[in-house]
Amino acid sequence: MATKLSLPCVLLLCAAIAGCGGGGTDGTTNQSASAPASATPPAGTPVAASTPVNPPVQQSTVPNQQPVTVSATPGLARNMLMTSVTVCEPGTDHCATIDNVQVDTGSQGLRLLASALPADLTLPALPSATGTVGQCAVFGTGYTWGAVRSADVRMAGEIATALPVHIIADASVPTVPADCGRAGLAMMTTGTLHGNGILGIGLFAADCGAGCARTALPRWYYTCASDGTCTSTAQPVASQVTNPVSRFAFDNNGVVIDLPAVPETGSPSVAGSLTFGIGTQANNSLDGATVLKANSGTGYVTTTVDGKPYTQSFFDSGSNGLFFTSSTLPVCGLWYCPTSTQTSVATIKGTDSAMNTLSFPVGNAQTLFATSNFAFSNLAGTAGNVFDWGLPFFFGRKVFTAIDSRATPAGTGPYYAF
Repeated sequence: MATKLSLPCVLLLCAAIAGCGGGGTDGTTNQSASAPASATPPAGTPVAASTPVNPPVQQSTVPNQQPVTVSATPGLARNMLMTSVTVCEPGTDHCATIDNVQVDTGSQGLRLLASALPADLTLPALPSATGTVGQCAVFGTGYTWGAVRSADVRMAGEIATALPVHIIADASVPTVPADCGRAGLAMMTTGTLHGNGILGIGLFAADCGAGCARTALPRWYYTCASDGTCTSTAQPVASQVTNPVSRFAFDNNGVVIDLPAVPETGSPSVAGSLTFGIGTQANNSLDGATVLKANSGTGYVTTTVDGKPYTQSFFDSGSNGLFFTSSTLPVCGLWYCPTSTQTSVATIKGTDSAMNTLSFPVGNAQTLFATSNFAFSNLAGTAGNVFDWGLPFFFGRKVFTAIDSRATPAGTGPYYAF
């Protein structure tokens, strides 16, 4: 999840896996030791996908699946995968269910607009040295700013208790720090965010990791005084905005997104499922899917198309297109617009050298945008030296995202499988 431009050309392109949706795209990498986010876990011998897991994956008996949809959204953006999330005052049944929350496998942590929460729902703020913890979350061409608060987060039959969440445009931290404000478009309203929040359920647990725990990194965490002054600060991993799935009692090693295929011209709406856990219940079995280990520091795999390798390649349900560089496809603005649908072949390789070769279509974006459809499997746009397998890749597939250091039947994460 990231860049947002004026419609109909809404480009949700992430500059780096560390920052899709909620982590920041300023090149910071994950440096967490055990439950990292978008920074760097300790170096060690990678666990091959076929390596047996010891101890075995803990089995769950609770419901672990909830619906996701692609349809018309606030702002009428295309290819926005949405769900609902229930947040509660910690330790209580005083809750609110928030609709139109984007499902983002390219980021970590739940981020909700303050305006989407009922006025009587009181989520306690995380205290800082001078008052309240604030956070800047940087995306491809914009940012969100707000306070870090604690909530019980409920989805399907799962619950993450006392989870640090990011409340965007929180009135308790009204002043955006200057370095955060320079990150581009302020995505602080339903119109600019194209929804009520972002559900970051990516490859890592916390959104910054040990890097932010050691050092006050710019455009991450802040300590905010009562006079509105906010100063960059270090933040313990346990108090960073956290992937809710990683805090479930069961089904906490990853997610599966299952979406149906759509026609070449698109579909007005699509209904699918978000399943929690990998290999923890009958409905989240890998079933022979190809497992591609991701870099444990960045989340990247390598995609090769037309002989060009993209070493910064990732799978991101929060990007509304496929984004890469092509010297042959005609461009209309930021989107590809061939006169007829073109098919390319890509080879995707994990860090353990496992590979999957597949074909993917690229349609004419102008033609697609001229329809009344909202779900497209062939929408693609330009990018720098990255290959972003955005939401179009997810249609017609089950896509698994395994969390770093968590045991699964195919070895520990982080990995993608499909």
